[in-house]
Amino acid sequence: MSKLVKKLLLIGSVLFSTLLYGGFGIHQAPKFLTPEEAFHVTITQNEENIITTIGVGHDIHIYKEGLKLNAKANNTITLEPTLPEPINKDGELIYESNLTIVIPTSQITSKLTGDYTLTVTFQGCSNSGLCYAPITKSAIFTGKQPSVWEKIATLSKEGNASKIVEVLVNESWLFVLFLFFIFGLLLSLTPCIFPMIPILSSIIVSQQGKKDKPNMSHAFMTSLVYVLAMALTYTIVGLIAGLVGADLQAAMQNPWILSIFAGLFIALALSLFGYYEIGLPSSLQSKLMKVSDNAQGKGILGTAIMGALSALIVGPCTAAPISGAVLFISHTGNAFLGGGALFVMSIGMGLPLLLVGLGAGKFMPRPGGWMTKISQAFGVMMLALAIFMLSRILPASLSLLLWSLLLMGTALYMGVFQTKENEGAMKLFRLLAMVFLLYGASIFVGALSGAKSVLHPFEQFTTPHSIISTQSTTQEEKNTHLGYSIAKIKSMVEASKKPVVIDFGKDSCTACAELEEITFPDPLVQEELKRFTFIKINLTNNTEDDKAMLKEYGLFGTPNIIFFGKDDNYLSQKSLTGFIKPEDFVTHLKTIQ
Repeated sequence: MSKLVKKLLLIGSVLFSTLLYGGFGIHQAPKFLTPEEAFHVTITQNEENIITTIGVGHDIHIYKEGLKLNAKANNTITLEPTLPEPINKDGELIYESNLTIVIPTSQITSKLTGDYTLTVTFQGCSNSGLCYAPITKSAIFTGKQPSVWEKIATLSKEGNASKIVEVLVNESWLFVLFLFFIFGLLLSLTPCIFPMIPILSSIIVSQQGKKDKPNMSHAFMTSLVYVLAMALTYTIVGLIAGLVGADLQAAMQNPWILSIFAGLFIALALSLFGYYEIGLPSSLQSKLMKVSDNAQGKGILGTAIMGALSALIVGPCTAAPISGAVLFISHTGNAFLGGGALFVMSIGMGLPLLLVGLGAGKFMPRPGGWMTKISQAFGVMMLALAIFMLSRILPASLSLLLWSLLLMGTALYMGVFQTKENEGAMKLFRLLAMVFLLYGASIFVGALSGAKSVLHPFEQFTTPHSIISTQSTTQEEKNTHLGYSIAKIKSMVEASKKPVVIDFGKDSCTACAELEEITFPDPLVQEELKRFTFIKINLTNNTEDDKAMLKEYGLFGTPNIIFFGKDDNYLSQKSLTGFIKPEDFVTHLKTIQ
């Protein structure tokens, strides 16, 4: 075939295609509907149901597999209503006509409280071959409003201070005060209030020890003064911290302050033991007795001073409710309501201490042998408090050594090796002494071997060799937790290809140590943390950068754990304040994407 014939055939083919598909309208390309034309969604509500209707255009179908419904309020639930029977077309389940979905409101209100958002997501295609992007439609409905007790139950489990601020802003002042009183009662059941019990008890014992008959009203008034001083201290510190933006309790955690008050507790213990005459210079003995007498309250003033100091030094300082109240004061300037919330919460925390006062005044034995034993028991508790405070600034091995000496000394004091005939119940007392002796000896061995925890004195013997060999490196890396800034955090978050967890802590923070000892090492937590970049920041030095970081992320005190998503956005509503159990932390981590 000649070249000319080939060219003519090619031109003819082009002209035929043009006539068929193009210029003369013999067969036009299909015109597709826009998403608005293809789908029309209405969501309405009657007395018992929410009715969702998805209208579909001509030659449009919806895939059953892509149809999702959920409701969101305080949390998100997936809805699984009864759906019409779909059509099986080429192995796909589809709906080719208007789809009506009836959702009983009880299915939502039984699981959610308050107003909620209903969301329907679906994907459809045209029979001509075009598939649309997934479409989402939402509507807001009024749900079952939570009762006062339901609100309190929800917020009592809340670890995010900013969410508590939202409650303070939106609720009446009466509810806010009641809420924080309940918070205080709940905090009184936690270990952070326990150290105050021996302090108050020792004051009452010292004041009534010389009386012929225990005085219940005097013991209760002593407790009331102690609790009111503690409450006023918390209120004043919270107001100043909120208005000025300062972490004043952090300033009370420096080594000098802790050492002074540890010395005070030792002096109190010695006075309860009655050992001042043992080999001490008369001048020093006089000073110790003077300090002890003044602190233990020869009147209202001494008791109030001890209450105020207990609040600053021993009491809880970083629970989410306290941070919430301080943030509220900082953000709104409403010092009256914020201060009132802190005051009633402190009264709630001090309620068990008032009961201690009543019990001490009513059931305390008369002066004699039993009174001496009770005083000595409180003396041991005061020594334990002193070690507890010093452990924030001493090396771990030295702290363990002090704990071991206290336990072994207590066992000897209880007569662990003494035997008498017809002892009866005293054998159980000596059994407890033997437990103290053995555990104290275990801690002593642990301290010599380089253990770091009172709870795990044999960790150096039970930890695999591979981990032991890296402990010196881990100790060196501890210094890398210092020196962070806002800019450094942002650069690390941007460089991470995973969600980010940042733990803010400090050496003198008890709850921080609990996170380190209990929560973070948990195997389930470790497994879940593999999909995160974990950053630990030590705020012990309280530098200007440290203060700026706390202010940047709206935090007060430690511990605080904040989160960043994969897109580097700060998830403020996911932040956690205070100690959190391992299982709860794992559940929380699963909500971070």
